[in-house]
Amino acid sequence: MSFNGNKIITTSTGGALICQDEHIKNRTIFLATQAKDKVEFYEHSEIGYNYRMSNILAGIGIGQMKVLEEYVKKRRENNEFYKTVFKEIEGVRVLQEPSNDYSSNHWLNCILIDKKTTNWDNNRLHAILKNENIESRFLWTPLHTQSAFKQCDYYGNQESLDLFDRGLALPSGSNLSLDDKERIKETINTLVSESKK
Repeated sequence: MSFNGNKIITTSTGGALICQDEHIKNRTIFLATQAKDKVEFYEHSEIGYNYRMSNILAGIGIGQMKVLEEYVKKRRENNEFYKTVFKEIEGVRVLQEPSNDYSSNHWLNCILIDKKTTNWDNNRLHAILKNENIESRFLWTPLHTQSAFKQCDYYGNQESLDLFDRGLALPSGSNLSLDDKERIKETINTLVSESKK
């Protein structure tokens, strides 16, 4: 679980591992605490990492647990807002749970845009939002297209590439105000109106 600064609950960095295996838990703690052997002097028989979270950051995270339910509720309200904004805009899909068997916290609210239908794409919407000082982000660049992995084999159906080419993450913070939402809606509606001319 990530507690990075853009997550619902944040310690500004770091995260947590949840596992059911005592051996895996102990091995993880060993590696995350510099792989220091249990001896009276500093001895490292393996290479470890300094992935420990400080007590101060952990305290911040524990304090935020008190507002977790409220923050998730606000993120889900953001998703309802975007469903309303794009309800009448053909060619835009607000990403949702695949069925009623799932319940998303909507950490991010993402859309997929069909350029042929809308006459605009994620690049255009991103640029217009940015011009209005409204942050949006492209979805993650697929790993198989990253320079670091160009020598690796790829197995898949290019769905991740399609999501990257058509997707955009919209403002999703728990602190979005009604004024923020209205400004986002107006900016999107302006783009839609201009594209119909």
